[in-house]
Amino acid sequence: MKYIRTPRPKRPKSHLPFRLNLLFFVVFLMFAALVGQLAYLQILNGSRLTAEVDRTDKTVIKGNVPRGLVFDSKGRALVTNKANSAITYTRSVGITSAQMKALAQTLAKYITVPSTSLTPRDFADYYLASDANSQAVTKKLSKADQALSTSDSSEFYKKQVAYVQKHLPTYTKAQQQPIEIFKVMSGSTQLSTVYIKAEGVTEKEVAEVGEHLTSMPGVNLGTDWQREYPNGDSMTSIIGRVSSEKSGLPAENLSSYLANGYARNDRVGTSYLENAYENVLKGSKSQTQVEIGSKNQIVNSVQQFKGQQGANLNLTIDSAYQAKVEATLTKVFDQARAAGVANVSDGAYAVAMDPNSGRILALAGRQQNIKTHTVTNDALGVINRSFVMGSAVKGATVLGAMQDGVITPTDNYLPDTPIYLPGTPVKKSVYPVGTFGSLDAASALEVSSNIYMMRLAMKEGHAKYVPNDYMSLDSNIFTTMRKYFTEFGLGQKTGIDLPGETSGYAGPTVNSAGTLPVGSALDLSYGNYDAYTLIQMAQYISSIANNGYRMQPYLVQSISSTLADGSSGPILSTTQPKVLAKILSTQAQINVVKQGMWQVVHGTNGWTTATALNTLNPGVAGKTGTAQTFTRVDPEDNTSEQVETTTLSFVGFAPASNPKIAIAVVVPNLTGDEPANYNLMIAQQMFADYYSMNNIKADPNYSSHQSTING
Repeated sequence: MKYIRTPRPKRPKSHLPFRLNLLFFVVFLMFAALVGQLAYLQILNGSRLTAEVDRTDKTVIKGNVPRGLVFDSKGRALVTNKANSAITYTRSVGITSAQMKALAQTLAKYITVPSTSLTPRDFADYYLASDANSQAVTKKLSKADQALSTSDSSEFYKKQVAYVQKHLPTYTKAQQQPIEIFKVMSGSTQLSTVYIKAEGVTEKEVAEVGEHLTSMPGVNLGTDWQREYPNGDSMTSIIGRVSSEKSGLPAENLSSYLANGYARNDRVGTSYLENAYENVLKGSKSQTQVEIGSKNQIVNSVQQFKGQQGANLNLTIDSAYQAKVEATLTKVFDQARAAGVANVSDGAYAVAMDPNSGRILALAGRQQNIKTHTVTNDALGVINRSFVMGSAVKGATVLGAMQDGVITPTDNYLPDTPIYLPGTPVKKSVYPVGTFGSLDAASALEVSSNIYMMRLAMKEGHAKYVPNDYMSLDSNIFTTMRKYFTEFGLGQKTGIDLPGETSGYAGPTVNSAGTLPVGSALDLSYGNYDAYTLIQMAQYISSIANNGYRMQPYLVQSISSTLADGSSGPILSTTQPKVLAKILSTQAQINVVKQGMWQVVHGTNGWTTATALNTLNPGVAGKTGTAQTFTRVDPEDNTSEQVETTTLSFVGFAPASNPKIAIAVVVPNLTGDEPANYNLMIAQQMFADYYSMNNIKADPNYSSHQSTING
């Protein structure tokens, strides 16, 4: 049997060797590329990349400089700076809480910082700054709270703080020292410099900290500046205050300050001249370029600009004369207190001004707390407190009536008969009815006739009047009279270079029935209705003294630079007198009022109101004011007993023939039937002191009963 051999089918050719070879080839290429890249990095560019790793970032840190000084008109220093040794800290980029805690513990070995009111949160932050403590606290938290560490770090930290505050360890006084330091450090921002200790740094502390600076990165020795007042605190209510490094920027203006390049812990003027002239006084900060290393540490620093101390303010006030005015206010008000007539009085205020330029020569106030009867300095009451001034404003009433055309310089006699309105007491002057049949304008000022002023208002308001029956006035009578008062600055801000000035108070122009209060309009005419600030009264009397120019009052005469030795340098700018308005009265009209004010002091009538001043030589001119006012036993309680009081005021200028000083005085809310002339006591002494301190020569031809103003 023959077998036929069946041939085997051929196996398909395998591709595995090819694939393996391709894989090996790709791996080879990748390895070759990696070797090439390593060669590129290490051999060709190794030095450049090493430098890149070790490179430093450069930034600029700004440092504080001393504020400008404040001098009086004679060059006497009113505000200076005291340099104190200080321990500072500049926070590095990326420093951890644990590192700051260790740094605070080290620094606490060498200095003692003042104790503050540490809060439970301060203790908790310090405790948790340790990584070990933080981890231990985390283990005590619930699983849900622990999970927050990855989902909400802020809420997780709150949970840690809450736990620590419940289980807070007790720290001794000594152990609290690093906590005090840590609190300041942790409150700073990156690359900002804060004061760890700025007061009472001892020589030993300076030496020990200086010796260990290399072991305390960011800590340094520096200088802090604090305000000093060589003449005491009497003028600080004018000059104002500066915030401390601890309080920093005022919260209410924080955004504005930050937008203008301030740091949160910068000192700034918080009130009055320090605040108004902040841009002048602050100076230019020093600039130090620092290099930040790869580990976020400061590795080098170079001062590029040492900074420029703030410019100085040179005031218009003579501090010696200011002291005299303050002493006079204190003495006279103490006399009123001793006499028992000042129990509900607000105090006493006075201001002196150069009527020709607007320069403030003195600004003083004594405020009494009616509850405690303590008396404090309150010079700013001259610009931010208003009082009903009484007859002192009658000069403006007369000039307004002349402008209105109801009287003229040559035709100004009016009957001096009382006014009888239905349902109200007779409206008259202080002297008995029938004392005068008629008066001219100058004589009406001399004897302070309320009747004369009311009859001027009646003429301006086209009054229809039947005694004891009715009176009607134009509906715009308040607007008419106030328009004239406004020309002199009464009832509006004067523009003095101090923040906080108020405009006074204007009484209502309609009564509860919605009709015109005719009686109040008459009261306005003789100063017994609206309330004005004392600086407005000084501006008003200055406008009369200088023949019709309303000057803007100012306190800063000039701004000067600071020399390297800290002394005042060249003048940078000078305040020029500013005329706010020209009064629309003619010279003939102004002369009538000036003559009347001369007669107020030098008149011979028995009812002349300010003859106590006629001993001054050269002679002065002015106008007294006596307003019938009311106050409450407790000003903060509108339900407390209301007391009828008298407010005494005075405005005047001297020498009358060539005015160099204008003054305004007010002593509000005195009790008693006839309180003494405390306003004139103050005025007399203010004029006398000014004469003696400014070498004002006596007039050999002066007579206390001259009938006209010389010149």
